[in-house]
Amino acid sequence: MMSINFDKLDILKDKGTGYWADRILSQIRYATKISIVNDGKYDSLIDDTIQFLHEKQIEEGNLTIKAAQQAESMLKELSETAKGFQMMCVAHAHIDMNWLWGYAETVAITLDTFKTILNLMKEYPDFKFSQSQAAVYKIVEEFNPKMLEEIKLRVKEGRWEVTASTWVETDKNMPNGESLARHVLYTKRYLSKLLDLEPDLLQLDFEPDTFGHNENVPEILAKGGVKYYYHCRGSEEHNIYRWQAPSGSSVLSYREPLGYSASIDGDIALIVPEFCTRHGINSMLKVYGVGDHGGGPTRRDLERLLEMNHWPVFPTIKFSTFGEFFRMLDGIGKKLPVVEKEINFVFTGCYTTQARIKLANRISEAKLYNAEAYSALSTVFTDGIYPEDNYRKAWERVLFNHFHDILPGSGVIETREYAMGQFQQVLAAANTGISLATRNIASQIDTSTLPEDHTDNRDSKSEGAGVGFAIYDYGVPQAERGKGKNRIIHFFNPSSHERSEPVEVVIWDWPGDKMRIEVIDVIGKEVKHQLIEGKSQQLHPAGKFWGHEYMRLLLNVKVPPYGYSTYLLKEHATEDIKVEIPTYQRVEKIDEYILENNYIRVVMDTHNASIISMTDKKTGNELIDAKRSTGIFRLIEEDDYKGMTAWQIGRYINIYNLNCDVKIKNAFINKNQLRQWISYRILFRSSRLDVTVSLDSNSTRLNFDVECDWQEIAQIGKFIPQLNFHMPFAYRCKDYKYDIPFGAIIRKGMDMDVPANSWGLGLPEEEGHSAVAVITNTKYGFRGVNDSMSISLIRSSYDPDPYPDNGIHRFKFAVELVNPFDNNALIQNAFDYNNDIIFVSGSKHNGTIPASGSFFTLESGSVMVSSVKMSEESNKKGLIIRVYETNGLNTQAVFSFINNVSLAYCIDLNENRLENEKVFVDGKLVRFDVNASSVSSIYIEFYKNIF
Repeated sequence: MMSINFDKLDILKDKGTGYWADRILSQIRYATKISIVNDGKYDSLIDDTIQFLHEKQIEEGNLTIKAAQQAESMLKELSETAKGFQMMCVAHAHIDMNWLWGYAETVAITLDTFKTILNLMKEYPDFKFSQSQAAVYKIVEEFNPKMLEEIKLRVKEGRWEVTASTWVETDKNMPNGESLARHVLYTKRYLSKLLDLEPDLLQLDFEPDTFGHNENVPEILAKGGVKYYYHCRGSEEHNIYRWQAPSGSSVLSYREPLGYSASIDGDIALIVPEFCTRHGINSMLKVYGVGDHGGGPTRRDLERLLEMNHWPVFPTIKFSTFGEFFRMLDGIGKKLPVVEKEINFVFTGCYTTQARIKLANRISEAKLYNAEAYSALSTVFTDGIYPEDNYRKAWERVLFNHFHDILPGSGVIETREYAMGQFQQVLAAANTGISLATRNIASQIDTSTLPEDHTDNRDSKSEGAGVGFAIYDYGVPQAERGKGKNRIIHFFNPSSHERSEPVEVVIWDWPGDKMRIEVIDVIGKEVKHQLIEGKSQQLHPAGKFWGHEYMRLLLNVKVPPYGYSTYLLKEHATEDIKVEIPTYQRVEKIDEYILENNYIRVVMDTHNASIISMTDKKTGNELIDAKRSTGIFRLIEEDDYKGMTAWQIGRYINIYNLNCDVKIKNAFINKNQLRQWISYRILFRSSRLDVTVSLDSNSTRLNFDVECDWQEIAQIGKFIPQLNFHMPFAYRCKDYKYDIPFGAIIRKGMDMDVPANSWGLGLPEEEGHSAVAVITNTKYGFRGVNDSMSISLIRSSYDPDPYPDNGIHRFKFAVELVNPFDNNALIQNAFDYNNDIIFVSGSKHNGTIPASGSFFTLESGSVMVSSVKMSEESNKKGLIIRVYETNGLNTQAVFSFINNVSLAYCIDLNENRLENEKVFVDGKLVRFDVNASSVSSIYIEFYKNIF
């Protein structure tokens, strides 16, 4: 065996120009790869051919056509072996949704690209094309229905392949599990109807540019009937593998080794022999077409492929589809390596950049969950109306914004503006749905037994007050419907367990004496309340709002799961007044900022308001390391040398403790009250940070309500500014746990940001030691390392958007004492944090349902409910409940309903009945098995309401 003289080959490459020079040199390079996988079998022949061409080039001063043809003839012996390998060439147009442009340009890109493809199909009868993303077909349907008809014909011919299983090529880390399920549901339903396709034909999730992939992706895809997964990023290991979720569900996966946007040239075949030989196949995929800004394959690409197929020492070239390639891979499925982990991480700056878009996503997900749940319960049990079209359109907007350059924040100003406009539409649909549903339920609650109000109400102006008030803080409409001194308030619980906690309510134009407020439940028992004073209202500090006055109260309410409760606010009778002796400051005490209840004791530094101690009162464990600048806000300067600042967090150059020069705004410290708090302000550089730290009486959660006027700007070539919160623990952490879509994951400590849906915690090395979780309502970037947890709150990247986050930001997070080993409790706790108990103002009237009740309850099972909704089929009037198992154990979910169940069966994510999965019904009880770490959905119908 001899070696090939590659030096001479390189000389030929430099000297040769023109078609025949490119043709023969491409074949020689391919031949060298053929020889390698055949143990050097053809080295001598190849070297002789190179030598021949080298001599001819010297002799004739160029690589002539005749010399190239002679050399090709010399290599004829390799032809059969060369043609034994096949390149399955799949044309695609990668169309980024609103990446470096606005939506109008996205529409133009889509329509112009597809027109090019359709024109080429008329000229090249063997040409095939594959296109992902339901959103692009929606564009065609809306803006060029005539083109849609032509596409449908090509789909029927089998020449236009639909590769969409998600609404857009979506991020796979930040959307929650239900969102990822909705991608499959709405994409399959929409495209199958639009293009007259069987839903089962949509088997590929094509995500070429997605920035990482959570470990439950295979479970979600498999439960949605998706068999195959295509991606490029997040791994440097296998190219072909079976990706298996913790549940055991799996998909056949392909990690693209070449790139998903490419033109056709003579080097396309170089990887084929080694790749095919390594995997035991004879065909390799080649994706081609101009991408990102659309365009797709060019005429030159097609002509080159047709020509190259006739080259004798080159693979067999075939116009193909992804489906053909993956079905070929099915043949080696049992031999493939199995990957059982998340496919992460890349572009970790995208967990923080463009904080407003991330806020919009988290709030939209929570809002739509609540809207669907309340509307479904209202419809099924109290004859309400389910606005299915509004919710579907709202979901489509949310799903569009999951595109891997929108939600990750790697877009331009127009990207953000469109996303936030979509968010407003989602808020309108969800808030309206919540309001209509809860008010419909409230209208049927019997409140006739509550005490009469004998106030003369002819001068009342309360009814209708407060319209739009709560929307500023992303709450639900709170228009007042009561009058006089007796005010009825209905509370609604979106959780699967009973909740007992202080809830803030707003009462409008109340004519009574605030010192004589009394709140009672429906049996007349007094309920603890607290008039909130001293906490700032950014827009309306004086308690006035568009011609009306309001007061804010905390009520310690108890609300059953998926149910409601009723309370009455009234004025004490005169004889019940307790005279309070006025108190005056008689001595001056040392400043102490200690927030304490029966569960935890939190000490804040009187100089800088940092948290210097957090004690678990049950165990006596100290949770915070006071020696390491504890519980503080930080300004971090990141190195921008990597570039792509929206995508990448740079190394930390400087870290500044912002908890200095703190101005205490107000403090209410009284552990006998429902809530106590300390509010402070920090001015730094050009920015302002207003923080309220609060603790409720029956909670282990320390709450941070933050408003930041962020005016920090990146210094190009110097640093990227980042706002960060840092919490060092007083215990050693062996690992860190985070929530991910449909579950939780344990990761090693890493000095880099990692994604979580809403929380992260440090797992104590010491058995039985208390642990602290950091929970957020709009943030996704966490960093667990060195026995600490921090969250990246805001960062000012400068490309592609030069000023992504300047302005006012309002967000919340919490530091909480938790059991770190009970995933179910952790996930439910975070759900409660992100899904408030809501209230509506009621009135006195007769009704058909009691003043307090639960429509259904999760009786047992280590599952979390991710969705309560109506069927997408309008002729089905039952309830759909989706759950996922949280503790990694096989379990049985048991639900108890207010009505007897007439029908119940399991469904998949596409809402198709599953005959092989059993549901057991016993009157009002429904039981069904849920495998460890899996997702299950049921459809339930009921007998006539029996209130």
